[in-house]
Amino acid sequence: MSGPAITPIDSAAFEALVRARRDVRHFRTDPLDESDVEWLLSMAHRAPSVGLSQPWRFVRIETAGLRERLARHVDAQVSAAGEAYEGDQDRLYRSLKLHGLREAPVLFAVYCDDGTETGHHLGAVTMPEARRYSCVMAVHTLWLAARTRGIGMGWVSIMESEDVDAMLDIPANWACLGLLCLGRPESEEDAPELERRGWEQRTGWRSVVMKR
Repeated sequence: MSGPAITPIDSAAFEALVRARRDVRHFRTDPLDESDVEWLLSMAHRAPSVGLSQPWRFVRIETAGLRERLARHVDAQVSAAGEAYEGDQDRLYRSLKLHGLREAPVLFAVYCDDGTETGHHLGAVTMPEARRYSCVMAVHTLWLAARTRGIGMGWVSIMESEDVDAMLDIPANWACLGLLCLGRPESEEDAPELERRGWEQRTGWRSVVMKR
């Protein structure tokens, strides 16, 4: 029994793709082709999942009024989170654009269905959070796939999930992982915005590897 044919991927091209991934906040407002959106979702659905549970759920926000309610909610959370900062860091924080909920042509709320029976709980009995890790894999797969078509994505996490759940009328056993903004970036940058603006610098990979 033969497996699928796999063509070796150029490692330099893969590295360029990973380096080009950005958390985009500045979007052009022109619409995305629906075929591109469907392809991105199909790629996300190919992500690995514990027990093949496929617990990710993508809720597409298409109502203008609902989008604005979400944007106002996040604006309020951004303002409240800023109270933790002082001085120069506070001024820098207040100058950052932390979401593109109003401009991005495509908006999803991404959830993990913690009550799914798909996969028959394999691998999730002792570590149920593995389902949410699986959903993160789906989001990252979508993120990289988007870059191959010149599409940017921003992952918005500054929010109160209970409020978002109520706005979207979400089942009780779904856990919100964030809001995903998708669209063409206003510009392509060599470095992440937070790095360019001096918020934080990327560490070397050796700093996060330990030996025992």
